[in-house]
Amino acid sequence: MRLLLVRHGQIPSNVHGILDTDVPGPSLTDLGREQARALVTTLADEPIEGLWASVVVRTHETLAPLAEARGLPIAVLPGLREIRAGDLEGERTRDAQRTYMQTVFAWATGDRDRRMPGGEQGHEFFARFDGALAEIAATGAQDAVVASHGAAIRCWSATVEGADTEHLGSHPLPNTAMVAIEGEPGAWRMRAWREAPVGQPVPPPDPEADPTGAGG
Repeated sequence: MRLLLVRHGQIPSNVHGILDTDVPGPSLTDLGREQARALVTTLADEPIEGLWASVVVRTHETLAPLAEARGLPIAVLPGLREIRAGDLEGERTRDAQRTYMQTVFAWATGDRDRRMPGGEQGHEFFARFDGALAEIAATGAQDAVVASHGAAIRCWSATVEGADTEHLGSHPLPNTAMVAIEGEPGAWRMRAWREAPVGQPVPPPDPEADPTGAGG
């Protein structure tokens, strides 16, 4: 099975540096909608049998143009949602951003007992994200596009075979950038890390403005 894990398009919180992980979350910005439309062209040569989104509005809006172009429904899986910010929700300070991402990458490097302040542990995140991808695999689809979130994709992808965890922790995953994975549940492999997909209107990453997507 082949998966394209696509980070959602830009939302206001990505512009203003706000940790925003609650449901339903804000809609895309004008640029975010442009990014979503551009996905149709970016993925024009990809065989796609299914589209999946998290329960957060921005992932649906990101896939909507692609769904219309391909005549495919968008299925929803709660396990694909962003890593919950807990007590850091709504914060925009550099300290809060640093605590959030340090926790995320502690999980990616094996410390899954660590808990996001007021939020989930690494074990909980991996259980739900792995479970969601297993549900997708169980449908029998061979090529799927999965719209999820910056920290969730970066953390989970850093643990698959062939991933360079240090690289993934220090390099950006801008809005509508994507990670290509292949294999099956329990045996996923990295195909490609696309920081700047061809044809996507992606601004330069700014760690202070987009903490869950920027590197460094």
